[in-house]
Amino acid sequence: MSELTELRDTLRAFAAERDWDQFHSPKNLASALAVEAAELLEPFQWLTEEQSRNLSDKQRTAVIEELADVQIYLIRLADKLQVDLLQAVREKIVRNAEKYPASLFKGSARKYSDT
Repeated sequence: MSELTELRDTLRAFAAERDWDQFHSPKNLASALAVEAAELLEPFQWLTEEQSRNLSDKQRTAVIEELADVQIYLIRLADKLQVDLLQAVREKIVRNAEKYPASLFKGSARKYSDT
């Protein structure tokens, strides 16, 4: 069993113990995921690029907590939609490699449609 599967099962049990499945529709989970992703920006607000690379312990702790929240909702959403997250990521990496060949995009931040 993969660690991701173990996390999924732990989160299923956590929600079931609290009778939260009734609230965990795909729409609600996607909304919660978007909110948590937005909250991930807060510790970085107003920082310079350099400061964002050198967070204080307090800022780093806040980022870690928000990353965990994002991951929790992502795993729950994938579970509800019966998506194998690891497989989806593997397939997306292949598609991205096709859209962004290193020979054309190395060191570039432009979008594939801008070529």
